[in-house]
Amino acid sequence: MALVGVFDSGVGGLSILDEALRQLPQDDYIYLADSANAPYGEKSSDWIASRSLSLCKFLASKGCDAIVVACNTATAEAIKQIRATLSIPIIGVEPGIKPAAMQSQNHIVGVLATEATLKSDKFNALLATLPRDCQFIEQSGAGLVLLIESGKADSEESLELLAKHLEPIQDAGADTLVLGCTHYPFLRKAIRKLLGESITLIDTSDAVVKQLKRQLDTLELKSNTVTYGTVTFVSSKDESSLLSLANNLMSVDLTLHPTHARILSDVS
Repeated sequence: MALVGVFDSGVGGLSILDEALRQLPQDDYIYLADSANAPYGEKSSDWIASRSLSLCKFLASKGCDAIVVACNTATAEAIKQIRATLSIPIIGVEPGIKPAAMQSQNHIVGVLATEATLKSDKFNALLATLPRDCQFIEQSGAGLVLLIESGKADSEESLELLAKHLEPIQDAGADTLVLGCTHYPFLRKAIRKLLGESITLIDTSDAVVKQLKRQLDTLELKSNTVTYGTVTFVSSKDESSLLSLANNLMSVDLTLHPTHARILSDVS
């Protein structure tokens, strides 16, 4: 039985937790949302790295066997330092531009991500490894995270803002769209409404959880006899709102898991 920490700047990482509960429902989870400081994508690199490391140390102190940094921005800015500091497996996330390049038929790929992710060395180093005949239309999704954090993923306000962000991608004729922030899978319905069913959406949640499973398998933990493990939701802002958003945004049945919600109070 594993205790897995899942950390994000807010509720975006719920898309990763959702997939983890589908593939590994027997394990226990602590989901940590730093919603008081969301979104990370508009903060400095140094602040993101320092805060991300502090929160991962917190999760490790709670006995987590592995941690998923379920935030593209935090992964880009802090994953190297976190791995150097903590001795447990640390799984990061990154925009799925490589599978997008492989799947695109017309070699025009849209990338919707935060400004910090698009400017990060990690993202641009990955971009440099990909075929030059593939055109990437990079677009910051400024404002979208705050709307999702406010429970407005399906609102008219989100649809209007999303339409503005997707316009350059649509005008370029992209046949593939990378959801480069873990918040953005919760906009699938709105994206489909704007772009239709023909565009391929790339979300790396499944690949991230498969990597988590591989890492857990190497730890040789005691087997769990329960079918559904516990889920503890921890928020730096409002634990009851986090739990409510989890129930609204996630597709798994959280009633199958013993669930707790707590406020984050002991991290500087």
